[in-house]
Formats: sequence, structure tokens, C-alpha cells
Amino acid sequence: MGTPTMELPPPPAAQQPAPPSRGADRILLEGPHSRATELRLVLTSLRDFIRGFRTLHFAGPCVTVFGSARFDETHPYYALARQVGAGLSQLGFTVMTGGGPGVMEGANRGAKEAGGWSVGCNIRLPFEQAPNPYLDRWLTCEYFFVRKVLLLKYSYAFVALPGGLGTLDELFEVLTLIQTGKVQSFPVVLMGRAYWAPLMQQLHEMVSANTIGAGDLDLLLVTDDVEEAMAHVRTRAITPFGLKPRQSPHPWAVLGERGRP
Repeated sequence: MGTPTMELPPPPAAQQPAPPSRGADRILLEGPHSRATELRLVLTSLRDFIRGFRTLHFAGPCVTVFGSARFDETHPYYALARQVGAGLSQLGFTVMTGGGPGVMEGANRGAKEAGGWSVGCNIRLPFEQAPNPYLDRWLTCEYFFVRKVLLLKYSYAFVALPGGLGTLDELFEVLTLIQTGKVQSFPVVLMGRAYWAPLMQQLHEMVSANTIGAGDLDLLLVTDDVEEAMAHVRTRAITPFGLKPRQSPHPWAVLGERGRP
């Protein structure tokens, strides 16, 4: 006789995985297309870049805050993000996020409450991630790679709060660009020592395996202290790059530009 087996019932409807969306990124990455389709994909990404450049040209200097969209306003990480957003605004920076809810909303909210500027680079997703209500200006990108470029292009520092795969993707994109000299050595801060402890352990393992250098760990400040984080940004971003208040250049309406009020 064969070994009896047990057949599990299907998961409830609420737990069923969503059907794969054939969105812009998936179409772009699914292989060769007709020449006309390939041209359309290139033009769509070009449109995203131009729209992003014109929307954010007058926003900076910025600091980009990464973090999860899954924490509501009752969560301690949301409150921490609000403190970070307020602190960055008080330093004179525009706070930039991915424009969504959770930690991103908390950082944008903190910036607005402190009287600062707040911008977002949202992404079009199958479940429609709506821009949060604390943005002075935002745009919605079709492609993740365009969004990541825009999140980096205008920022002089980066702060990562607890988040998931998207946060790790953005964080390691920044670290790789700094490590390889593609961008200057901007400060990178991880807020939440307990949350990031496993990641730091993995990085130390990588140093031991000689897959990264010990000096690469110096790219990161890990802290729970918002004041320490702000002092680090001031020391590593404002002073070295000579940032100071300046008169915003005059926008050209014909290019769809809007200056800051």
C-alpha cells in the first residue's frame, strides 16, 4: 500500500496570491518585443525621466528617506519617521520619499509639520499605491529603475528606516553607487538598531569573507538617536558640500516647471 497523504484545502480567498500584473516593468523585462513596442518602452521611460527632472529640479537640496509602506500612524517606526522628517527640514533639506504610506508618509508629514518642503516619487503598482497627503509635489513613475534614479539624483544624504525588499533594494543601490565611486560619499543612516542588527551581522560576515572591505562599513551610521543622525547629516553633507540657502532659479513654464513658493 502506498503511504497515505493529506490534501490541504486551498487558502482562503483573502490569502490567495494576486494574479501577476502585466505592468510596465514586466513588459519591459519579459524579453524581445517588436521594434515598435521597444521604441514605445524607451519613449515611456524617457517621458518619466523628463517629467521627473522638471518636477524635482527646484525641490532640492533633498534627503531621501526610505522605509516600509506597511506601518500605520500608531506604529513607533511611523513616529520615528516623523521625527526624522522634522529634523531634516530644520536642517534646511527638502524631504524626499517614495511618496506612499507608512514610513514614507511619516517622514513627509514630519517635514510638513516642521514647516519644510516635502516631495515624493511614487510608483504605479497593480494595487495602486496612492500618494500620501503630506506632499508639496510628487510624480508617479511607470518604471522602478526611473524612480530609483530620481530618488538618488537630488539627494545629499539617505536615511533608511525599517522596511522590506524595496527598502533593501534602494539602500543597496545607494551603497553600491557610493562604494564604486559612481556618486560622491554621501552619508547613509540606518534608523533602528535592533531592526538592522541582522543586516549589520551579515555585512560583518561579508567583511570576514573578503567580499567587501572593512571600510565599506564606514559608509553607514546605525542609530536610534534622531539628534545623532541629524548631526551626522550636517557633518557629512552640509559642511563638505558647502550647502547654504540660495535663491531658486526661475522656472520656465514652457517646460512645465514650477518653482518653490
